[in-house]
Amino acid sequence: MSLVFRDLLKKVGSGAHTHKDLTRTEAALALQLMLEQVATPAQIGAFLIAHRIKRPTPEEMAGMLDTYNKLGPKIPAVETSSPVMILSQPYDGRDRTFPLSPLTALVLAAAGIPVLQHGGDRMPTKEGTPLLTLWQCLGVDWSTLTLGQVAHCLAQTNLGFVYLPRHFPAAQGLVPYREQIGKRPPIATLELIWNPYQGQSHLVAGFVHPPTETIMRDALHLHGIQEFTTVKGLEGSCDLPRERTAIIGLARKGDNPWQRLHLHPQDYRMAGRNVPWPKNTTTAAQMMAAVLEPEEQPLTTSVLWNSGFYLWQGGKANSLDEGIALSSELLCSGAVAQQLHRLQTTLEKF
Repeated sequence: MSLVFRDLLKKVGSGAHTHKDLTRTEAALALQLMLEQVATPAQIGAFLIAHRIKRPTPEEMAGMLDTYNKLGPKIPAVETSSPVMILSQPYDGRDRTFPLSPLTALVLAAAGIPVLQHGGDRMPTKEGTPLLTLWQCLGVDWSTLTLGQVAHCLAQTNLGFVYLPRHFPAAQGLVPYREQIGKRPPIATLELIWNPYQGQSHLVAGFVHPPTETIMRDALHLHGIQEFTTVKGLEGSCDLPRERTAIIGLARKGDNPWQRLHLHPQDYRMAGRNVPWPKNTTTAAQMMAAVLEPEEQPLTTSVLWNSGFYLWQGGKANSLDEGIALSSELLCSGAVAQQLHRLQTTLEKF
């Protein structure tokens, strides 16, 4: 099979003028051979960097997503009152701005919107702070749970986390190659649109560059996924910025399947500096604890802005203003802190 892989490598790695795009089936096979380590180490490294240089097509990304759906873990559908929101960030983490999605997930869960996230440990190329570390700052360690326990948490607390090293070791096996080639391969984009949940859900994918959004959007359409959200967020995450206009893509069923939304923070009294990452997890834990009190601070405002948007899009508010108000109410009433305590208590039982 390494000879088969060599032919696929030749197609994507033949140079700027002679390379050929893979079909969806070929892209799916290429990723499967890499995940199963059938391709040799030299072939895997060469493919990852050649495919980055060529740039993936939506059809290739759809094929790779086929393989992740085939080989990757899936959380079985659980009974929920709302679709599960898949809310993650680039696996290589954050190093400039404070990640908002763990606190946002707690707000959404307190409002009845279940949230599933996924990720791993520190990862190249950025080696930024991953979601797992942020949850550990909140006293929640997802790394020890089985997939069944994650499903139980999702059902009981509206929160879950798929941890790559434990739940998808084949994908974790490609991490050393990412470190050695020194550049993000296309699977870094694939991770943004992967959905490890079998039931009704709504995917939110962050992006930095507009071409990446187009690839993700078209790949999801090829999978028949009609409803999802894209966000030009902080460092490629799903977190809404406060220093600039938030650029949102809404894929929805109906006569207007693709809508562009521009949200100006100043229109909602939310403009301000994006909260910088403190470079210290002890300080980060203190800052998040202050949000749960809640104390008036820049991070609290950022969480209100971000959570308000997702409460609105999740159907718990009729407008962004109402979403921000509901987010504030949930924090001030202690409901979000109680949600965290409920999650911690559930994990302690395992």
